[in-house]
Amino acid sequence: MAYNFDEILQELVKDSGAEGAVLISPDGLSIASVLPPGVDEDRVAAMGAAILSLGERVASELEKGELEQLYVKGTKGYVIFTGIKDLAVLGVLAPPTAKLGLLLMEIRKVIKKLEEALS
Repeated sequence: MAYNFDEILQELVKDSGAEGAVLISPDGLSIASVLPPGVDEDRVAAMGAAILSLGERVASELEKGELEQLYVKGTKGYVIFTGIKDLAVLGVLAPPTAKLGLLLMEIRKVIKKLEEALS
């Protein structure tokens, strides 16, 4: 079965109320993205890979197990990075009014689809 990563990300954004999403390769390159105008997907991809790498080191050094997700909360919303095994990273941008429970549930559903598609 062929997968269209852009369609998967568009569905995530539509279903979760997120502002955008990006799928990032382990080396920090954008595989696919659905981002708001003015957001540079290459910069988001590079930052996502870097912050996830640092988060993994923090979790390991502080003996908190494997990193599952990394959240950045700012006054204007959230950025959530989720590792997809060692295959990729999913970054999701969400407004400050996001319903986090719904957003995290949608992210989990999409992670399963992406794992299958990337394997």
